[in-house]
Amino acid sequence: MDFPNFGTHFAQSFLLAFSALFSIVNPLSGALIFRQLTAERSHEERLGLARRIGAYAAIVMLSALWIGVYVLNFFGITLAALRIAGGLVVAAAAWSMLSTPEQRQERKENQAGEAMHADDVAFFPLTMPMTTGPGTISVAIALGSTRPAPNAEFAAFLAGTSLAALAVAALVWVAYHFADTVVGFLGRARTQIVSRLAAFLLLCIGIQIILNGAADAAATIFRPAA
Repeated sequence: MDFPNFGTHFAQSFLLAFSALFSIVNPLSGALIFRQLTAERSHEERLGLARRIGAYAAIVMLSALWIGVYVLNFFGITLAALRIAGGLVVAAAAWSMLSTPEQRQERKENQAGEAMHADDVAFFPLTMPMTTGPGTISVAIALGSTRPAPNAEFAAFLAGTSLAALAVAALVWVAYHFADTVVGFLGRARTQIVSRLAAFLLLCIGIQIILNGAADAAATIFRPAA
């Protein structure tokens, strides 16, 4: 194995996946909603919920990264089409986050608040859809579609993206664990600034995934002629 190239591909895969997943999950914004929805629970209950949400978020992101692509391929969807569609979904989600962040946050609060009377709320609604909802799953599947062919580069991609998902899940746990501190330090105004910067980065990532898919499709179309 070429370790210098492995390290380069690993770092590139980690940075791409981490920036995309962090932007769509946005643990800081999630901490605001988590604090609001769990205000009536004890401190120990909230710490337990934060720990379980972090674990569930890791499972959801890793599953979408490595199973979602194969499920879609089972239905005959080509990798190029998956990349273009996934990039469009990512870009659309980022544009929504940029243009109407308040409406998106309010929608997540309403969806989660309606089910907060259940006994076990760690997975539903606090993990899904509040923390890692359909948008996160779509982004993870789109990232999984950028995987290279099975080789040393694929191993670096697998390690980098998986570690990125675990890192984002760990940040979810930390942000929710210290939700009071996060809210007191940032507040809604600073959180919205961070959210908009993350949304712009996510928009760029979505467009890059679209370009990669378009390049793959063009290569497939014009290869016979060449």
